[in-house]
Amino acid sequence: MSTERTTAQYEKVVAHCKELFVKKAADYGTSWRVLRTISIVDQIYIKAWRIRQIQEMGFQKIPDSIESEFVGIVNYGIIALIQMTMDAEEGMELTAAEAGRWYEREAQKTEALMLQKNHDYGEAWRDMSQQSFADLILVKLLRIKQILANKGKTTVSEGIDANFADIVNYAVFALIQLDEGKEE
Repeated sequence: MSTERTTAQYEKVVAHCKELFVKKAADYGTSWRVLRTISIVDQIYIKAWRIRQIQEMGFQKIPDSIESEFVGIVNYGIIALIQMTMDAEEGMELTAAEAGRWYEREAQKTEALMLQKNHDYGEAWRDMSQQSFADLILVKLLRIKQILANKGKTTVSEGIDANFADIVNYAVFALIQLDEGKEE
């Protein structure tokens, strides 16, 4: 696979996620600004756990798709990164356009990280299963919870922001695979 193809697929998925994010910002405002890191972790956890349950049971009772849950994970991951970057003094309310600009800034950072890792790992994610993406997202969430329990400190490990960026990238990879028609 070429870097250009991966970049195009990545940007297509993120554009779709951002479009939904901006529309929700127009509908709800930026109520998410009130969320603390642990609350965002829990929102993503709920979505990742639901994906895992559906994968294990093979059926679902609520019609929301696995794809929509991965989109939610991308968007909550970006929200977490925005929250960590924005100063508290910047206020709770942003216009939908302002929220979109913040989204774009953090999405570009996660894409840059993906390109660096993709270079080193040789697009190994393309051979991974959808189950692995859900599990790895859950692992990253548990790591963030432990870092929070350690008052945000790590001795040798990546910080909270790096874990959220990885969560976003795993969810985008899952969405690319779903778009390509690769299921479990």
